[in-house]
Amino acid sequence: MYGREEARVKAKELVSKMTLEEKASQLRYDAPAIDRLGIPAYNWWNEALHGVARAGSATSFPQAIGMAAAFDDALLEQVADAVSTEGRAKYNAYASEEDRDIYKGLTFWSPNVNIFRDPRWGRGHETYGEDPYLSGRLGVAYVKGLQGQGEVMKTAACAKHFAVHSGPEAIRHEFDAVANPKDMRETYLPAFEALVTEAGVESVMGAYNRTNGEPCCGSKTLLTDILRGEWGFEGHVVSDCWAIRDFHEHHMVTDTAEESAALALKNGCDINCGNTYIHMMEAYSQGLVTEEDITIACERAFTTRYMLGLMEGSEFDQIPYEKVECEEHLALSEKISAESMVLLKNNGILPLDKKALKTVGVVGPNANSRVALIGNYHGTASRYITVLEGLQDALEPATRVLYSEGSHLFKDRVEHLGLADDRVKEAVIVAKHSDVVIACVGLDETLEGEEGDTGNSYASGDKNDLELPASQRKMLNALYETGKPVIVCLMAGSSINLSIEQEKAAAILQLWYPGARGGKVAAKVLLGEISPSGKLPLTFYKGIDDLPDFTDYSMKGRTYRYYLNEPLYPFGYGLTYGKVAVTDATAIVSDKQARQVELTVSVTNKGTVDTDEVVQVYCKDTVSPNAVPNHSLCRFQRVFVKAGETVTLKLDIPATAFSSIDANGKRVQDSDTYELYVGCGQPDARTEALTGEKAILTKVSFA
Repeated sequence: MYGREEARVKAKELVSKMTLEEKASQLRYDAPAIDRLGIPAYNWWNEALHGVARAGSATSFPQAIGMAAAFDDALLEQVADAVSTEGRAKYNAYASEEDRDIYKGLTFWSPNVNIFRDPRWGRGHETYGEDPYLSGRLGVAYVKGLQGQGEVMKTAACAKHFAVHSGPEAIRHEFDAVANPKDMRETYLPAFEALVTEAGVESVMGAYNRTNGEPCCGSKTLLTDILRGEWGFEGHVVSDCWAIRDFHEHHMVTDTAEESAALALKNGCDINCGNTYIHMMEAYSQGLVTEEDITIACERAFTTRYMLGLMEGSEFDQIPYEKVECEEHLALSEKISAESMVLLKNNGILPLDKKALKTVGVVGPNANSRVALIGNYHGTASRYITVLEGLQDALEPATRVLYSEGSHLFKDRVEHLGLADDRVKEAVIVAKHSDVVIACVGLDETLEGEEGDTGNSYASGDKNDLELPASQRKMLNALYETGKPVIVCLMAGSSINLSIEQEKAAAILQLWYPGARGGKVAAKVLLGEISPSGKLPLTFYKGIDDLPDFTDYSMKGRTYRYYLNEPLYPFGYGLTYGKVAVTDATAIVSDKQARQVELTVSVTNKGTVDTDEVVQVYCKDTVSPNAVPNHSLCRFQRVFVKAGETVTLKLDIPATAFSSIDANGKRVQDSDTYELYVGCGQPDARTEALTGEKAILTKVSFA
């Protein structure tokens, strides 16, 4: 793939000309130039979770969790292709100016396919949610889009953070995530395996924590036995930033920096983000590593650089800077933003009738917030359109739009000299003078994000609970008391307890972090130009009281596959302005031995509005003692259905759906009968109650 063997031969030849010191220097993320060999400096660290990040202007797509809510792997691959085009355009321009700084290379440390197992984790919005199948499908699409399918890689993707990493952020540098073999193979590893074996991801990043006692960036089990041995990974491994330093400073599995460098290198970590590999020559002099160890890692690094065409040039060198934030990419961002938005409640008020509105009140700390549009690990947009601005552009001057910040995002007042709740009465005044109130609440990257990032020192980026900040709850309660219809627009990247909103709001629209111009899209959805069609890629709980401890990595009682209580909003749930249902589903076993099954599905829109929908297939094994307690997503397909029409789909079900993972982590086929549920959501009682639709059951037998 991508001419790896040829690149490997060239890398081996080039590395053979280097001194040992030169080879060791190339294992740093900020690899210096080797002028005598014509090798320019290269910084391996770049980010592209939802657009090229941290290096100036770029198209800002919705945050990863929002793109996951689109349940559209084909569109996500197009997004990643656009991101890689912009990455190339920026690299070409920077390189022509001899600017080889951080965030300006072609090795993108994306996507994040960790499982969002606990809603308190602050970095969950960087992921594709709580389901390993969905995360794998979307991760594969993103990698393929970034890397391309040509002889030369367009950009290099990275599967992170390997493995078993999802908080708590505050103790990640010293924490041991203990997971049994069943949970490892059933939940934590499948998405990584898919990215390696199906998508050919070029890089894998180790996590900060230990997994079952071994530091992830120096784990023989993870990096040597599973990644390279079992899965046949051929790319390079990079450490998370300064994670190898944690070996001796926090995990206490080594005593010195030299020992840490040796442990990581010998177990297959090729590139060090951090400063521990500057001790590599001393580790060599102490006999902790061999020249061969250093050479192998250096050859892997240069194999990637050759595969990217960095050493000899490629067709991608002609991509012009004008591709950055071009019209085509902005349109693509709007499209996936529209698909990402999830309608959680609608008493009939949506879509709003533009002609009937005289005055609309837009309130809340996220109504006019640029920060709430973009999530974390973002680039810089040339233009931002907030929800307030989107509605103003769409409605004025025919309809008056009134605005109040309503409350601070989390403090008890906006003006530090004011009294507590100093903007609540203004929000009430706006509501009383409006036909309808659109309340934009939620979080942003200053409240949920990565430990150490600017601003989110609160719980180190994690959440202590699932409640909206108290300042926002007070504002919302005051709005409800006015008696005016309140439409809640939630901008957040994780599960929030909206129990009161489900009871009192007229409608609830989940916007996530919708991208730099997401306010324009939100206005189109609210006004009915677009039917919402997103689905939740994670469970919305009513609180944390019935969840396991945050540090417990057992999957029991977590996510829709193992949670036994009633959620507020289930995984896979989302309404539209149409009325789409699966009306028929037939399963045909085409090959019993290979467990190949094809579904024929009829999807009918009984409503009056054309809309996208997401057909979801869940598999339940009622026989095997190794089966998950509930059911598992095993196929999904986005489909457009016109009002009054029926669409027929043919869906192949992956054979792995008809198997289980035993206590030893082995995949087994210990059942011959399965139930497939096909619908526009899960086959659970809560989804049925919220949607009024029941999933179609079809049985499969391999007997």
